[in-house]
Amino acid sequence: MNESRSDASAQLRRMVYGLLLVTCVGAMTGRIWTVKSSLGKTPLLSANDRSRWATIRALVDHGTFALDEVIFLDRAQTKRDREWYSIDMVRHKGPDGAGHYYSSKPPLPTVLLAAAYWSLQQITGATLADRPFYVVRGLLLLANVLPLTIYLGLMFRLIERYGRTDWGRLFIAAGAAYGTFLTTFAVTLNNHVWAAVSAAVALYAVLAVWCEGRRELRYFVLAGLFSAFAVVNELPALSFCGVFGAALMVRFPGRFLAGFAPAAALVAAAFFGTNYWAHGCWRPPYAHRSDGPRVAAVEGDFRDQIRAGEIPQELHEPLSQAGLKLSPQAVLQPRWSGHGWMIWDPERQDHWAISADERSVQVFVWDHWYEYQDSYWLDGRKRGVDLGEPSRLAYAFHVLVGHHGIFSLTPIWLLSVLGAGLWLARGERNVRGVAAGIVLVTLVCLVFYLARPLVDRNYGGVTSGFRWVFWFAPMWLLVMVPAADAIASRRAWRYVALGLLLVSAVSSSYASLNPWSHPWLYEYWAFLGWIP
Repeated sequence: MNESRSDASAQLRRMVYGLLLVTCVGAMTGRIWTVKSSLGKTPLLSANDRSRWATIRALVDHGTFALDEVIFLDRAQTKRDREWYSIDMVRHKGPDGAGHYYSSKPPLPTVLLAAAYWSLQQITGATLADRPFYVVRGLLLLANVLPLTIYLGLMFRLIERYGRTDWGRLFIAAGAAYGTFLTTFAVTLNNHVWAAVSAAVALYAVLAVWCEGRRELRYFVLAGLFSAFAVVNELPALSFCGVFGAALMVRFPGRFLAGFAPAAALVAAAFFGTNYWAHGCWRPPYAHRSDGPRVAAVEGDFRDQIRAGEIPQELHEPLSQAGLKLSPQAVLQPRWSGHGWMIWDPERQDHWAISADERSVQVFVWDHWYEYQDSYWLDGRKRGVDLGEPSRLAYAFHVLVGHHGIFSLTPIWLLSVLGAGLWLARGERNVRGVAAGIVLVTLVCLVFYLARPLVDRNYGGVTSGFRWVFWFAPMWLLVMVPAADAIASRRAWRYVALGLLLVSAVSSSYASLNPWSHPWLYEYWAFLGWIP
C-alpha cells in the first residue's frame, strides 16, 4: 500500500514538473516574441546586449570583430546608430594598424552564437540589419530558452532525487521556474543564463560522482567542460571550478586527469584563442585598464614643457631606440580622462601615456582600452549607479538586503541559508561535502564582489537585481532542499515560505519585458526620496 502510494505521489510530482516546465517555457517564448527596444526598431534592450549583437553582426556580415560599420551610420563616425551603438565597448588598434571599436564582452560565447546566426542566414537569407526582430528572437530561443529548458529539467531531477517530501520538492521546483532572475533574462542576450546553466550541468555531474557513486568518464568530462564554461561567462565562477575540480582530483585523480582536466583545458584554449582572434591579445578587454610597460624615460624636470603641450626633444631618441619614432604630426595633449597627458600620433594611429615629476618623464604603452574620446566610462560622464557606491558598508547592505538585495528581492534564498546549515550539521557525509563546497564558493564570491574598487561597485549597472550572483541559482536551489523538507509538515512555516516565494516571483516578473531596468525596490525607495 505504501509503495503504491509512493508511486502515485512520484507520478503526480512528475506531472507538476511537466506543467511548470511547459508554462515557464511558454512564458519566456511569449515575452521574447513581444520584446522591442525603446525606439521600436529592434528587440535590443540595452548597451549590454547591443554590444554582443553588434559583434555577431560585424563578424558574420562584415568579417571582423570591429564594430565601426555596425554602430555608425557614416564613415566619418560622427553619426551613431542608436539601435546598435553601445557604451560597453573598448577601443584599440586593429590588424590594419588603425584604431577601432570592439565589444568589451568575452568573445567565445559571441562566436558560438555567430555560428548559429551564420547558419540561419544561409538557410533563410535573413540578416540582423534587414530583419532584426526575426533573427534576434529566433536566436534567443536557441541561446536562452533551450538552455533554460535543459536547466529546469536538470533541477527538477536533482530536486526529485535529493528531496524527501512532496511539498518541499514542488516548492523548490516552483521557485526554480518562477522565483529567480534567470527566466527574467531570457528576453535578452547575456552571460548570466549561460553561466547558470553551465553551473547546473557541472553540479549535476559532480553530484553523480560524489554522492551517487558514478564513475563513468562522461561525468568528469561534463564537470570539467561546463564548470570551465561557467568561468568564461562569470569570471568569479573560477572558484566553483577550482573547489569542485580540486575535490574530484583528490578523490579520483585518474579520472580527473583523463576527463575533467582536458575538458576544462579545451574551454580555456577556446576562450584565450577567440580572445586573441578578436583583439590580437591573450588578455581579455577588462584586463586593459592601466598603463602598459614603460618604453622610454628621460631624467630631468620637463613638467613646464608638458603643461605647455610640447613633446620634450629629449624623448625622441629613447623613443626611436624603442622602435617608436614619432611622425611630425605627433602631438602632446591631455588624456581623455582628464588625468595626465598622452602623446597622440595620427600618422601611426597610436598613442602613449606620459608620466612626469620633478625627476623624470616616462612614456608607457597605452593600455587603457576603456579610455577613448567618446567613452562613457570617463569621469564626469558616468551616471546613476555607474558612479559607484563610495561606502563599502552601504554597498554590502544594499547587495544583501537593500535595494539590490539578494535576500530582499529574492527572499527564498533565506531558505537556502537554512538548508545549507541543516546539511552541514546533520547531512550525510557526501552531501555535507557538497554543501560545504557551495558555502565556500558563495562566501569567496561575495567577498570578491564586495571588495571591488569604486569603479566596480555599481550593482551590475542598471539591472533588475544584483546580476553577478544569478549563476548561483542551481547551487542555492539544491541546498534549499533540507529546509523545504523541514518546514513541509509545519503549516505556519509553509505560509512563510510561500510569502518568500511570492516576493521573489514579483521581483523576477517586475522587469520581465526588460531586465535592464532598476529593481522595484530601488524605484520605490527613489520615489520615497531615500536614494537619489
